[in-house]
Amino acid sequence: MGAAMRRIHVGNALSAFGLGFTVPYLYVYVAQVLGLGAMTAGLVLAVFAVAALIVLPFAGRAIVRRGPLPVLLAALVTAALGALSLGLAGGAAAVLLSAAALGAGQAVMQPALATMIVDCSTAETRSRAFAMQFFLQNLGLGVGGLIGGHLVDTARVSSFTLLFAIEAAVFLLLAVLMSTVRMPHAPRVEDAPTQAGQSARSSWRQLLDNRAMVQLCVLGFVLFFACYGQFESGLSAYGVQAAGISTSDLGTALAANTMMIVVAQFAVLRFVERRRRSRVIAAVGVIWAVAWGAAAYAGLGHGSQVMATAAFVSTYALFGLGEAMLSPTLAPLVADLAPAGMAGQYNSAFALVKQLALAVGPAVGGPLAASLPGPYVVTFLVFSLGISVLAVRLGRGLTAAQDRPWGARSRVV
Repeated sequence: MGAAMRRIHVGNALSAFGLGFTVPYLYVYVAQVLGLGAMTAGLVLAVFAVAALIVLPFAGRAIVRRGPLPVLLAALVTAALGALSLGLAGGAAAVLLSAAALGAGQAVMQPALATMIVDCSTAETRSRAFAMQFFLQNLGLGVGGLIGGHLVDTARVSSFTLLFAIEAAVFLLLAVLMSTVRMPHAPRVEDAPTQAGQSARSSWRQLLDNRAMVQLCVLGFVLFFACYGQFESGLSAYGVQAAGISTSDLGTALAANTMMIVVAQFAVLRFVERRRRSRVIAAVGVIWAVAWGAAAYAGLGHGSQVMATAAFVSTYALFGLGEAMLSPTLAPLVADLAPAGMAGQYNSAFALVKQLALAVGPAVGGPLAASLPGPYVVTFLVFSLGISVLAVRLGRGLTAAQDRPWGARSRVV
C-alpha cells in the first residue's frame, strides 16, 4: 500500500467519523435543544438528503474534468462551513442552509474518495482497497457516534456547539492531509480526443447507453432499498412492534451488524476475490433472504421472547455478512465498467442511486412495518431473492475482465 492510498484510507475513516459524530443527533439538536420543533427538525433531515441528490450529478462531471482531489477539497471545506454554521445557528433558515451545505459536502466526499482509490489501485489490488475502505468507514461511523453521544447534553446548547465545531475541525484537518496526496496521472475527459468538448448531457447519455451499468444501478437500488434503507426505520419498527424487541436489544442488534463487518471483512475477502462478482452479489441476495426469514420468525413465530430476540439479532448479523461481501465487489465493478477517465462520473451516478434508495427505503418501509408487519417482512424477503435474479442477469452482460478480474491482466482505469 503506497503513501497515497494510506492517506486516502485515513480520509475515509475521518469522513465517516464526521458523519457518525453529528448526524445521529441532528434531530434532537434542532427539535429540542434549539426549540424549533419536530417539523423543522424533519425538514432539516429532508434538506440533508435532498442536497445530496442535487449535487451528486454535478459532482461526477466535476471529478471527470478536474480530478477527484480538487473536488474532495472543495467538499471538505463546504462540509466544514456547514458544520460550524449548524453549531452557531439560532433560527430555522440558518439551520436549513447549514444542513444543506453539510449534506452536500458529505455526499460529494464519497464518489471523490472512491475515484481516488480507483486511480491509486490496480485490478489486482482494487477489491482489497475497497474492502479496507468499507471497514474503516464502519469503524469511523461507530467511533464517531460513540464519542458524539458522550459529548452532547440536551440541557446545554454549548455541548452541541462544541460537537459541530469539532466536526468542522476534523474536516479542515482532513483537507490539509488530503492536499498532500500525490495522485498518479489518470485520464481525464480532456485527454481523450473522442470525448473533447463533451457536454454534461452527452456524458450522462453515454452512461445510460452502457447497459451493464444501468443494470448495476437497478441492482444497486434494490440492494440499498432492501437493506440499508430499512436499518433505522422499517426493520427497527418491525422489531419493536411485531417482535417485542426492547430498545437495548435493538442496540445489541446494531452492534452485532457492526461486529460482523469488523470480524468477517477480511476473512470474506479471501473468498470473494476468486469468485465471479455477479455470483457473489447473487449469494448476498440469498443470505439476506435468510436474514428476512429470521426476522419473520422473530416477529411472527411462536417461540419465546429469548428466541425472538436471538433471531432478530441474527438478522442484523446476516445483513453485516452480506455487506462485507459487497464492499470488495460493487465499487470495483463500477470502476471496471467505467470508460477511461469516466470513473468519477460512474461513481457519482452509483452514489446517486444509493442516496435515492436511502431516501425511499425508510419512507416505504417504516409505515408498512408499523401497519402490516407480515406483508412487510415477506415483501423484503422477495426483494432479497430478486437481488439474486438481477445479479445473475447482470453477469450475462459482463465481460470476463469485469466479472472475473483475477483472470484478466491488470488494467488502468
